Amino acid sequence: MKKDIHQVNLYRRVVPDVEILSLYSARAFPRHSHDQFGIGVFAQGSQRSWSNIGNVNAVTGDIIMVNPGEIHDGIPAGPRGWHMLYINPDVFINEWNSDLPTDALILKPVVHDPVLGLMVRQFFRQLTNNESDTMALEEMILRCLMQAGKHHTLTATRGIPYSSTVRRVKEFIDDAPEENMTLTGLATLCDISRFQLIRRFSREVGMTPHAYLLQSRVRLAKKLLSQGKRTVDVALMAGFTDQSHLTHAFQKQTGITPGQYRTAVVE
Repeated sequence: MKKDIHQVNLYRRVVPDVEILSLYSARAFPRHSHDQFGIGVFAQGSQRSWSNIGNVNAVTGDIIMVNPGEIHDGIPAGPRGWHMLYINPDVFINEWNSDLPTDALILKPVVHDPVLGLMVRQFFRQLTNNESDTMALEEMILRCLMQAGKHHTLTATRGIPYSSTVRRVKEFIDDAPEENMTLTGLATLCDISRFQLIRRFSREVGMTPHAYLLQSRVRLAKKLLSQGKRTVDVALMAGFTDQSHLTHAFQKQTGITPGQYRTAVVE
């Protein structure tokens, strides 16, 4: 039986509005998105990913980045590892003192930048070895932001806006992901067939309505866990049937368990 290689460390939050994660895993990640900007270095291995500019490949030494709401996945060629910083988008924009809305700043999905790679690796080395205080770590994160924002943004605007049908379904799900929903109900909401809904939603969003619902529930669960609520309670509050269903969906999307996330983010 093939061994499941999966090691992940979500570090206790040392800087507000920044999640810090290291991962070494052979698992594939399904299409999903984050609420934050992500900046990291590919430490070993390689993978193919779907992004807002199509399929991209990342290998050892590359910088990998994601934008808030950008649908992406991760298909590895074998065990691969990375170190990532996930930064609140408001913080990113504010640090740039920019009048641009968050969705107008778009980071490239994969770049080769030895300078930024060294910055990220130095940050993680000092973090794990307790070599720096909080102020020094905060400064290093801002230097990473400056390097990425200055050299690795896309000037093109995002893709075609969602159709009114897809936008309505997305908003309906996002407004109350904890509610019990059916494909029939969502299709009726838009006066189209279930087949039309799945086809249109998948084409425009990059995932099915059910996959998007699970992602929204995981996002809600993260918010509740960060407030210190118990995992067993969060499962029901976020719309999952029980704790095991929450754990499965949470780990599939984030690579970590709800308990690991709660431990890292709760003061």
